[in-house]
Order: sequence, then C-alpha cells, then structure tokens
Amino acid sequence: MKQSELFSRTIKDAPKNEKSLNAQLLIRAGFIDKLSAGVYSFLPLGLKVLENIEKIISEEIEKIDGQKILMPGLVSKKNWEQTGRWKSFEELFKIKGSGGKEYALAPTHEEVVVPFVQKYIYSYKDLPCYVYQEQVKFRDEIRVKSGLMRTREFKMKDLYSFHISEDDLDKYYEKVKTAYFKIFERMGLKEKVYLTMASGGSFSDFSHEFQVSTSAGEDIIYVCENCKLAINKEIKQDYLKCSECGKEQFREEKAIEVGNIFKLGTKYTEPFNFEFVDKDSSKKLVTMGCYGVGHTRLMGTIVEIYNDKQGIIWPKEVAPFQVHLIALNSRDQAINNKIKKTAEKIYHDLRGRKKEVLYDDRVDKRPGEKFADADLIGIPLRVVISERTLEKDSVEIKERHKQEVRIVKIKDLRVLNNMLS
Repeated sequence: MKQSELFSRTIKDAPKNEKSLNAQLLIRAGFIDKLSAGVYSFLPLGLKVLENIEKIISEEIEKIDGQKILMPGLVSKKNWEQTGRWKSFEELFKIKGSGGKEYALAPTHEEVVVPFVQKYIYSYKDLPCYVYQEQVKFRDEIRVKSGLMRTREFKMKDLYSFHISEDDLDKYYEKVKTAYFKIFERMGLKEKVYLTMASGGSFSDFSHEFQVSTSAGEDIIYVCENCKLAINKEIKQDYLKCSECGKEQFREEKAIEVGNIFKLGTKYTEPFNFEFVDKDSSKKLVTMGCYGVGHTRLMGTIVEIYNDKQGIIWPKEVAPFQVHLIALNSRDQAINNKIKKTAEKIYHDLRGRKKEVLYDDRVDKRPGEKFADADLIGIPLRVVISERTLEKDSVEIKERHKQEVRIVKIKDLRVLNNMLS
C-alpha cells in the first residue's frame, strides 16, 4: 500500500474528549474514528489489525476442531424470554420492529446458538459439537470508558461446545485454555496474561477469565506468587488460599479482561429442552460450554501495553503491515528520481516475497514528519532510503521497539526475513 493513497490521516495532538491512551493513540495514528460514546469506526489500518487478530483466533480455535458459523445479531424477544433473560440482562438493547414485534441486539448468542444447533443434534453420535463465530455485539453500557476496552458496539469471538457429559465438557474446557494461551502468546501478551478465577455472572456460578496485567486495567486481580493463577477481586474473599497450589501469597495487580470461559452445564439447553438420545436409548440434556475473546478489546489492550512517547509499537503478528518503507525526498531532482526508482523496486521486491509493506511515497512531507508518522503508526520494521543511503547502495533499517539503526546493502535486504520471523 502506498501511503499517499491510504485512506487515513495522522493527528498531531490527542483528542480532548478521550482519556484512555489506547483511544488517543489509535485516533491520532488513523486507525479508528469516534462516532459517539462507545462507538467507533475502523479505518483501513485499524481494520487490518482486527483482521490479523481474527486470523490468529480462527487458526487456534480451528486447531481444537471449532467450526466457523455466523449467526444473526437481531434476535427475537421470544428467545430471550425462553431463558428468562429478557428482563434480567441489564445491558440488553431492545428495539421494536414492524407490527410491534420486539427484538434484542445480541450481546451474546446463547439464545440463538442453542435452538440453532438443536436442529442438527439428535443422538450421542452427533456429539460433541463445537461451533464459533466472529461477530459484532451490542451492550447498552451505562458508562462507556477506556477507549476500545468498554464500548457499546464491539467485535468478539464466541465459541460454543455441546457435550454428552460434564466429563467430556471438562476435557474440552482444558483444550480451550491451552488454545487461549497460544492466542495471547501470538499477540505478544504471553508474559502479561493470567488465568483468573471469577464468578460466572449471568452465565454460570463459576468461570475463568484471561486477564492482562497493565496499569490501565479496569479490574483488580490477585496473582499467586507461586503458580501464577489469579483470582478476581469480586471472589477473593472466598479464596484465602490458591486453589491450584494451596499457597497464601498473592500480589495485587490492575488488569484488563480479554477473554473468558464458562462451563454452562444445562443452564441454556434446559429452557429449550435440548436433549439427545444416549447409547442406552434414554434421553438426556446436552451439556454446554461457552468461550469468548474480544477482538476490539484486545486491540485496545495491546496498544495500552505496547507504546512509547512517540506512538504505538505493534507486535509482529497483529501489525497492519510488516514493513514501513520510507523514501526521503532530495532537493536535487535527479537524485530524487533515483530515490523513487530504487524505493519502488524495493517495494515491489518485498511484496513479491509476500511481505506486507506500507510505502511512504508522499512528496509533500519532510523527513521529520515521515519519521514521526512512522513512530506513531508503529509498524515493526522501518526501512529508509535517502540520498545519504544511496551513496552506499544501502538502506537504513530500524526495528520500532529498538533504538539501533542498521545500515544494510540493498542487495542484502533478504536479512529482513529473519527480522520479521
């Protein structure tokens, strides 16, 4: 992508109505635009990050046999009444359609997925079943805050599993834990994420959250000093000792919840009378689990953790591009033409090697402006070609998270492969 053609624009100063760092940086860098409180549009750069997050999640969920579907976001009131949540789910957006029919904008999809899957499951031979989607959700949050971390409209992955027994659910639950840790590792959060015991809220009596430690966190967690299992503040009084290792030493940390998993049992299959025929010909209720990860929340969380005074520092697998190629203009037109020709060749060579490149070909920007924009946008690797580097048939290479600048011969640019791996 040539930066002169990119539908985006950087902003020098932080927007005055945004207190959270992630929203400030993402708006300034041209990734998102605020429509109203808790509602954001995603520009091409922001959408590319969301797509990379979605790709990582999909790859890891499909490794544990999840099959991707897409369910409607508009759900009949009847489904929500079936589970009793039409009145009890406080953040539910309720709307009226033609003829006075009432609907909800889905904040979660148990009321859809259960009767949907029920149409295809009859026997124990049809189980287990694992389906997931990546979908926009809606919650009428009373107080939106923290940029992308608490919004009224957001994107997330929700996985639902259906089983013949609690034992079968338990086995899959552990697989999901492992998959989630791999997801967060690939996003650069390995050292920051904690499996956290929590209450089940409106879903179940007990659940696990995946909390990322950061000073920008909304939640308080207590991390076991011995085994690193954490406990959410709201249930800490019930766990004076770590349930994993029995130790009593905890440290308090602020954190952001980026995922959660629940053993639902028959909480939602019972209202729909979702049964299967077992081996002994008896009918039994299907047992269920659900597992969520927030795409937009993850995007905001990553920015809260990976940044400096200059801007965002994207981890490699979620970055909108792998390489930011910058051509610095010269006052000498002949040299300028040579810079452009060389930069264009490097650009096409990198793309030919399947590298995602943002090429700053803008002729109306000074070097300082280009470098400031590059640091703000935060692409992992910067490659600069200028009059000075051309004299040595070289380019300058700098990794975004490092201060060191390397001079590399143009003919040796395959060194980028190692730096990007």
